[in-house]
Amino acid sequence: MKVTIDAAKCMGHGMCYSLAPNVFTDDDHGYGQVVADGEVSPLDVEAARNGAANCPEAAISVTE
Repeated sequence: MKVTIDAAKCMGHGMCYSLAPNVFTDDDHGYGQVVADGEVSPLDVEAARNGAANCPEAAISVTE
């Protein structure tokens, strides 16, 4: 599974990195970023989906 964040949609609410800190982080301005290359370990799949589902702007894409 892979996750990406559409930087044009992200408003920096921080829901993703609050809910899934192993998958998402923030940049110097508080906007969400995907950790590493966006590949999600099997242990973090549920957290990644939760972070994506709770993004107010629907800026996160999850692909299997």
